[in-house]
Amino acid sequence: MADRSAIRAGWVQELHRVSANLAGRVTQGELMARADEMTDLLVQALATSSDQTMDTVNFAVLDRFFDEFARDRVEQGFNSEETATFVFSLKRPLFQRIQERFANDADQLARLSWQATELVDRLGLRAVGAFQRMREAVIERQQHELLELSTPVVKLWKDVLALPIIGTLDSNRTQIMMETLLTRIAETEAAIAIIDITGVPTVDTLVAQHLIKTVTAIRLMGADCIISGVRPQIAQTIVHLGVDLGEVTTKANLADALALALKRTGVRTTDASGSTN
Repeated sequence: MADRSAIRAGWVQELHRVSANLAGRVTQGELMARADEMTDLLVQALATSSDQTMDTVNFAVLDRFFDEFARDRVEQGFNSEETATFVFSLKRPLFQRIQERFANDADQLARLSWQATELVDRLGLRAVGAFQRMREAVIERQQHELLELSTPVVKLWKDVLALPIIGTLDSNRTQIMMETLLTRIAETEAAIAIIDITGVPTVDTLVAQHLIKTVTAIRLMGADCIISGVRPQIAQTIVHLGVDLGEVTTKANLADALALALKRTGVRTTDASGSTN
């Protein structure tokens, strides 16, 4: 108990020293609470060792702590080095305590120093591993949110929806685009969906296949689909690729697609000259 108290006191001092660079992202109280929690779990883990070696220590009891700790660190804007420092700052007070107790026993000093090195290094690796997993999860969630934002479904008329696409299409984005569009069709009971590809720089075989799959899914929902923004270069590319879009209605621009959609839904429009369509 005396060793634990001394080590914790030394760790607190180290945390005070290293936390000076944390720029207010975490309070001293939070650091101390985390230190106490990790200390308690570490004692539990070491108690599982059957032969006093690191190979038999059940570090799994610390995994939930490191996951929660890493999640907080990611949200607070820390990097992996700053996250690992929390654990590695334990090394100095741990070594100091070992030296104080076994200064006259070279064998014990060497053995315990090596065990302490192994212990802190393993804890540091688990902390960094948890940080990387949490950061990747955050990045993946942000990418998903960006993809959702990049596929806005716009209601142009009572029964007409439009999905303007900007940038390239891949399998992941196509799946999100399809889910978003089909959901909006079900919610609004739209009769026609316009997919505008004016902002798509190039169309290859994969992009064309994605478009065909989306059109098929829309038709299965009982709606019709028009693809607009088919520029001459894209039309030539589709022909050269041998992609069959024969059953898909296409228009050169969104205005023409909207005019056709309104005509199909029975809406009469008047152009600038006063002619009724």
